[in-house]
Amino acid sequence: MSASRPILFLAVLFVAATFLAWYFSWFGRGLSDADISKYLADEKNPRHVQHALLQIQQKMEQGDPTAKNWYPQLVTLSGNPETEFRLTVAWLMGFDNKAPEFHDALLKLLKDPEPIVRRNAALALVRFADGSGREELVAMLRPYVVKSPADGTVASSMREGATVARRTLLTRIEEPDGKVVELRSPLPGRIEKIAKLNGSQVKRDEDLLTINSDEESVWEALRGLALVGTAEDLPLIQSYANSNDVSKRVKEQADLTAKAISQRLHG
Repeated sequence: MSASRPILFLAVLFVAATFLAWYFSWFGRGLSDADISKYLADEKNPRHVQHALLQIQQKMEQGDPTAKNWYPQLVTLSGNPETEFRLTVAWLMGFDNKAPEFHDALLKLLKDPEPIVRRNAALALVRFADGSGREELVAMLRPYVVKSPADGTVASSMREGATVARRTLLTRIEEPDGKVVELRSPLPGRIEKIAKLNGSQVKRDEDLLTINSDEESVWEALRGLALVGTAEDLPLIQSYANSNDVSKRVKEQADLTAKAISQRLHG
């Protein structure tokens, strides 16, 4: 009996360790206000920051005034080098369209180098009744051009029509000195066209491929344009309404968006 005790102890320890790992990484776990502040400042642990941001979002959705306690930190995070922080904060800021500090931060994020951040900022600005991100919303309805980060030889197995998540490896570029540069997808979506096939020579900033936005992004862009779109956008929007290559949901939203813009234009 005594010989089995160490084994039993190790089994219990393993179960406890597994539970604790799950418990401390589960975003659904509630945090105290002190923990939110602590997690939000723990930039070396991105999961902690993301957990805190989720908790703040829930407070904002519930109309909890204590959410404002972290607004200065959210504005600071909007300038953080970590893309994940900026894209999440850009989305989060749309939940309080009365905060002038958020509005100012979002306008700056429209110039972010990452398209996913610009898109979230543009969508959030719609909630402020600000159409400054209209061009970015329109861009979400068009293929996004991915350019080569370096001179070299393309090594890729991607195919046209393939679905990609953000950060999916799209291609590797082998530079003349043998160094390999990896290029990952900046956006979720579907590869529309490949300009440089496997084995091709490519120059820096030359077009490699284009990516069509995923359905959710297209739908959100159409919803935003219903409020800030112009007559200039109607042909592109109507092309979605008439397309047989998109879902019923997208077609219906495109039709609603086109009607909303027309009504605004004609009073």
